[in-house]
Amino acid sequence: MANLTHILICDDDPVVHESLGLYLSAEQFTHSSAFDGEQALEMAESQHPDLIILDLMMPKLSGTEVCREIRRTSSVPIIMLTAKGEEIDRVLGLELGADDYIVKPFSPREVVARIKAVLRRTGEFSQNRDGVLRFDGLEISLANYHVKVAGETVAFTPKEVEILYLLASHPGQVMDREQILSQVWGYDYFGDTRTVDTHIKRIRQKIAHESASWALITVYGVGYKFEVSR
Repeated sequence: MANLTHILICDDDPVVHESLGLYLSAEQFTHSSAFDGEQALEMAESQHPDLIILDLMMPKLSGTEVCREIRRTSSVPIIMLTAKGEEIDRVLGLELGADDYIVKPFSPREVVARIKAVLRRTGEFSQNRDGVLRFDGLEISLANYHVKVAGETVAFTPKEVEILYLLASHPGQVMDREQILSQVWGYDYFGDTRTVDTHIKRIRQKIAHESASWALITVYGVGYKFEVSR
């Protein structure tokens, strides 16, 4: 892990910045602090951090709004923090493109472990799978995280691109939800397999194409596959 890895902490609680900052410094990460949503967006754009810790509830702009804006232009890893533990909040954060989700109160040691895991996963994914897949009317690129359907670029979150790329790079092969979670989110991910179902549903809506020779198929009781008919 390079000692110049920079973490942007976005939270309105000074105690969070103090506790996380101590642990990050001990691990030789550099870090900076944003205390509201507007400041978080400004610093994300100006500093180009390697990873962002983003609280769901912040003044001026919420964490979900910040995440949505960042994802318009960047695939920087994002770990969401929140005092809420409801399933709807976790799914919402992941749908917006967060890479992991931690519920308060948390151990700073756990957060640092998650940071390392996310950086390792995203680094390995971009390093090992940066090609372009092309099918009839469909193009999936991990080099710049874009998807084109019938020649038109469609807005995808980074995780949606990674799931579609994973399945499309193994046409005809059935993958269960646990496989998809481990390949895309990593073995250290603590989430629910229903996250995969939510992402697949959104991907299907975005790649819908009347004359397509390919489709995302549900294999009931097992998982999903990318099928090419011709």
